[in-house]
Amino acid sequence: MRRAFSDTLLKIAKEDESVIFLTGDLGFGVFDDFIAAFPKRYVNVGVAEAHLVDCAAGLALEGWRPIVYSIASFMTGRAYEQIRVSVGYHKLPVTVVGAGGGYIYGDAGVTHHAKEDLGLMTLVAGMTVVAPGDPNEVEQLLPQLTALAGPSYIRIGRFGEPRFEAPAPIKVGQARVLREGERLGIVTTGATVIQALAAVDLLVPDRINPILCHFHTIHPIDTDALDQLLARVNALVIVEEHGLQGGLYAAVAQQCVQSGRLPHIVRLGPGDDLVFGNPKQAELQQQLGFDTAGIAQACRRAWDCQTP
Repeated sequence: MRRAFSDTLLKIAKEDESVIFLTGDLGFGVFDDFIAAFPKRYVNVGVAEAHLVDCAAGLALEGWRPIVYSIASFMTGRAYEQIRVSVGYHKLPVTVVGAGGGYIYGDAGVTHHAKEDLGLMTLVAGMTVVAPGDPNEVEQLLPQLTALAGPSYIRIGRFGEPRFEAPAPIKVGQARVLREGERLGIVTTGATVIQALAAVDLLVPDRINPILCHFHTIHPIDTDALDQLLARVNALVIVEEHGLQGGLYAAVAQQCVQSGRLPHIVRLGPGDDLVFGNPKQAELQQQLGFDTAGIAQACRRAWDCQTP
């Protein structure tokens, strides 16, 4: 995703002279092409995320369209007050980029874990929050975010994530049905969609055929797509690399209550506890049960409990 982000950033800057990129002492080597092409539109403020956001807010007030970039835990945690007050209060068109959301930096310890980033950003008034699942979504969503009238947040992953094809267009605020099925729905956001797609393939011999609906946009959630899904299924398996509050599960549960449709819900993902030590992302996904095997097993159980 990071290569897709840097390539798309360069393309956007070529098309819009108001785009300016600010980073918190990160991305060495990743943004060399951008720096070479637009040295006056690249600002490295150092390890100072709060200052990074305030700089971006000032530039936005002067007509620029800033994109700010740092590690997700620092970008959303350290700078939350500045994002809320300097950007959100003024409804400024600043795009906040959190690199390494979830447990991508799992082996770097608690300081680098970002299982609260989406929830924090949904609390900011007027903030559009997206978590792409593959490089295609990064390439399509980033230009849409930078064209918004207000603030936005995008969580991006690492290098090397696989691309997946889907017929539905990639638009901010619109969920995508990636696999058709019946009775059971799998709901994903961010890179968990990769494991979910693999899990659907594992379920073929079991004659379990879930609908896989991917919500790259967490806020505002696509309530129309969710209502349509709820009308077709008796159970949901929600998969997210995020805490319980403020993420996909919270948004889906709220809509279920508001719509009056209350299916059987299984939620896969981290809980509220901090993860200590230095486990790698894949190890955490396995331990917490939201890797490919864990998703497939949860689907089998949900399918069986819905069997007439």
